[in-house]
Amino acid sequence: MEMRDLWARGEERDGVVLVPLGAVREAARCWGVSPREAEIRVLEAGACPARYERNLGTLGREGQLRLLRSAVAVAGCGGLGGYLAELLARAGVGRLVLADGDVFGESNLNRQLCCTEADLGRPKVRVAAERVGRVNGAVEVRVLEAYVDEAGADAFLEGCDLAVDGLDNQTARRVLHRACGRRGIPFVHGAIGGFWAQVAVFRPGEPSLWDLWGDGPDRGVELRTGNPPFTPALAAAVQAAEAVKLLTGVGTPLRGTLLWFDLAEGTSQPLRYAPESGSPGATRS
Repeated sequence: MEMRDLWARGEERDGVVLVPLGAVREAARCWGVSPREAEIRVLEAGACPARYERNLGTLGREGQLRLLRSAVAVAGCGGLGGYLAELLARAGVGRLVLADGDVFGESNLNRQLCCTEADLGRPKVRVAAERVGRVNGAVEVRVLEAYVDEAGADAFLEGCDLAVDGLDNQTARRVLHRACGRRGIPFVHGAIGGFWAQVAVFRPGEPSLWDLWGDGPDRGVELRTGNPPFTPALAAAVQAAEAVKLLTGVGTPLRGTLLWFDLAEGTSQPLRYAPESGSPGATRS
């Protein structure tokens, strides 16, 4: 199959030829390449897989190419991580590495996107990988059925451009943050509890919340408040946006600022934790 054959099966809109999913998959088989590589070739030739049409106005064709060439590590596949895996797959991040050592239980049904009654007792990471495959079969998924720890953190991040935080405890977050520093890649942090959520981006060599505020308890307010279904969706959406900005160069990613959301009051607040000058203490922007 030649590229002109794909053009003939596509539809032009706003000056861009949109190639349908079936045609892209057929091309991959004819060319002997992966679905991801076929999508990359279509974009390089000036067209676009139709599935990404609604991304183009925001990310552009070059941004979509950068996503398909990228790899993201998703640490944890529960409340935050399940949403993160799906959002990144729908955006078109070409490779995902998923890690989680837990299985789904009944208490996960209220908020964890990948958890259904049929999946109770199944490994979270396996279910998340299956869901990614159903959402976007071009995404290449590597699965680590284990918790993130010191022994495996560097191998988990191998080949990744950044890591997103779907973890539920500070010990694992610190481990992942240190490993990202060694790898020289950003760490997109997220945490939730009750009506509250927070998101930040930590880059290698820059201060993190732990540097400035010290070590707190391993788990936070969520032990008292629990986690309703809407806070993980909110935090993961903001984290995914930050990851996409970092990978594509579109927009301005967070730097030295933690975004704090209080859904009980309907408010959000940027908290500056790494001022350019003066005291290193956090301040409200």
